[in-house]
This record gives sequence, C-alpha cells and structure tokens, in this order.
Amino acid sequence: MPVYVYEGKSLSGARIRGERNAANRQQLEQALRRERISPERIIEKTVSQGRKKKVPTRDLAIFFRQFSVMIDAGLPLVQCLDLIGGNLENENFGRVLAEVRGDVEGGASLAVAMKHQPKVFDDLTCNMIAAGESGGILDVILQRLSVYLEKAVKLRTAVKSALIYPISVVTFAGLIVFFLLWKIVPIFVHLFASLNATLPLPTRIVIELSRFVSSFWWFILGFPVALIFGLRRYHATAEGRMVLDRLILRVPVLGMVLRKISIARFSRTLGTLVSSGVPILDALTITARTSGNALIEKTLMEVRTAVEQGKTMIEPLRESEVFPNMVVQMVGVGEQTGSMDAMLQKIADFYEDEVDAATKNMLSLLEPIMIGVLGFSVGGIVISMYMPMFSLISQLSHQVH
Repeated sequence: MPVYVYEGKSLSGARIRGERNAANRQQLEQALRRERISPERIIEKTVSQGRKKKVPTRDLAIFFRQFSVMIDAGLPLVQCLDLIGGNLENENFGRVLAEVRGDVEGGASLAVAMKHQPKVFDDLTCNMIAAGESGGILDVILQRLSVYLEKAVKLRTAVKSALIYPISVVTFAGLIVFFLLWKIVPIFVHLFASLNATLPLPTRIVIELSRFVSSFWWFILGFPVALIFGLRRYHATAEGRMVLDRLILRVPVLGMVLRKISIARFSRTLGTLVSSGVPILDALTITARTSGNALIEKTLMEVRTAVEQGKTMIEPLRESEVFPNMVVQMVGVGEQTGSMDAMLQKIADFYEDEVDAATKNMLSLLEPIMIGVLGFSVGGIVISMYMPMFSLISQLSHQVH
C-alpha cells in the first residue's frame, strides 16, 4: 500500500501535515475529509522495503507503554497510531507506524498489520497482540509487552557490561604491546648493537618477539579479523552454532553469567506469552526462536515435542545441560498447580537479580587481573630493555673507580 504525504487545514484553521497509507489519493482525501481536514496537497512517497531498519528495543518499549495508556483511555486504534507516529524522533519507526495505521484503516487487524513489518515486530509481539485482540485485553497485553522489552533492555545492558570491559582492556593492552615491540624496541636494539652490550635472557626474548612482530605484523593484525570472520561463518551453520553456543556456556566465569542470562530470558519470554493467552505450543516455539542460543533452542523444541505428546516439561528440561534443578522443580510445580506463568515470572525475577550480582562480581574479579596483565606486559618490556643499560652503567662506574 503506497504512502502519501499530505498537508491540509483543520476546522480551526491549524495546518496539519503527516504521512498515511492509502490505496490511492481519492481514498486518502475522503479519509481526511471524514476527519474534518481540508487537504491542500497530497503527494505519493516512495518507501523502499530495503531501507527499513530495525527499531531499537528501548523505542519499542516506550511505544508499547504509550500505546497501552491511550488504549486504556478509550482512544480509537487508528488515532493512537497517528498520535504516536506523528511525534516520533525516529523517522524509520514513524514510517513503519504509518504503514501499520494504513493497513488497520484498510480493515486488517493490528496483529496482521504488524506482521507486515517483520523487521520491527517479531513473532512474539504479533502473537501477543493477536491474543490481546481476541481476548479484549489489548491494553493489558501492550503493558506486558512494554515491561517485557524493558527487562530485555536491562538484560542486554548486563551482557554488554559483562563483555565490553574485559574485551576493551585486552584490546588496549594488545595494541600497546604491539606498538612497543614494533616501533620502540628496535630503537634499543640499534643502541645495544652500537655499544656491544651483553644482553640478558629477558632482553633477548623481547628482541626476538620484536623481530617477529616487525616481520609478520600483517599476520598479527590480520589474524584477529580472519578469526572473527571464520567464527561468524562457522556460527552461521547449524553445527557451528551448536558447538560455539555450547562452548560459550562453558567458559569460566563468563559462561556462568551468560547461562543465567539465558535462563532469565527463557523464563521471561515464556511467562509473558503464557500469561497473555498464547497457546503453550506456540509459546514454546517462539521462546525457542528468540532464545539466542542453539542449545537452549534445541532443548525447548524437545520440550515442545514432549508437551505435544501429552507429557510434562520436566524431563526434557532436566536432561538439558543448561537448566539447573531449581528451575526444573519450579516449572514442575507450576505445571501441577496451573500457575506456570506466575512461576516463570518468579524464576525470571530471581535470575535477573542473579545476573546483576554475577556481573558485578565478575567485573570486580576481572579488574585487578586485567590491570595486572597490562602492567606485567608493558612493565616487562620496559624493564627488559633497561636491564642492559643498568649493566653498562655498572661497568662504567667500575672503570671510573
């Protein structure tokens, strides 16, 4: 459905501008006149599908919260989309909402209209919206979506804080050491050669490292890039994704944090879907696809198969390498008491707190280690270069005396 840019005046004389989907100019003009807007200019705007980008999760959370408040206040669906879309700073998101509004005006349900924007609204969102529309609790579902996305942003922030600091420190230390070996150490080598100094073992080791860096600097700089590229290509395969995702969860310290993040994400997603009225089989499928880890996805699909066959969720979860016994027991209690959604939300709350504590502990542990490694690397190179100088100074002092 094409997008049109329009300008007009309201009954009060105020100028109104906006974008809207319509089958043609005549349909848009009629729609504007029904809203008591006198159109003065209507121009078709070409919006290529390829230019659409993903919308930040934080923006989506704010959108759903505003949408929930407006629906709860009794505003019509189209008017809500028009008001929110017209005040967005993100132009890409504004275009998406304009298309959603146009589809809704054309007779489509909100869930169907959102399914036409897969880069912005995923299966989880569309299924929850569909459940809210069919159950007449759209405002409640929108509120749950906003809470879910806010929790997702919090988890993502925890992941970044857990990864960015050690990676940045290691990268910074590596660049410093590389620069010292490539540019600084050769200056000392020429000095030692002119003085015919006797070099101690640490100095000779550093000089050999410097020669290696000077000869194969292209390999040292290109290897990390090639390694990252190769791992990404391998991770794109089904086998590679399973192997790497399994290894990530087994990494000391960091693997424990990522495991807790995965459990919190699983519990929050499944609990939100179940409490919103999405069928359990569909909820398990969506949770598996959005888990972000191949091992967890495989486990959840096995859980789905067991539930489809009339079995409980406990056995597949217990046999997995991810979910601890406490989570399995709480899910089992939720199944028996019919309070699965509440139990999953409690698990998610518990593990989100665990993620916060584990992230702080990990950073507290890694900080002195990283500083020590940086100091040892740089300090070791500097000291090894000055050791022959100390020896020469000692010899000269003995000659003077």
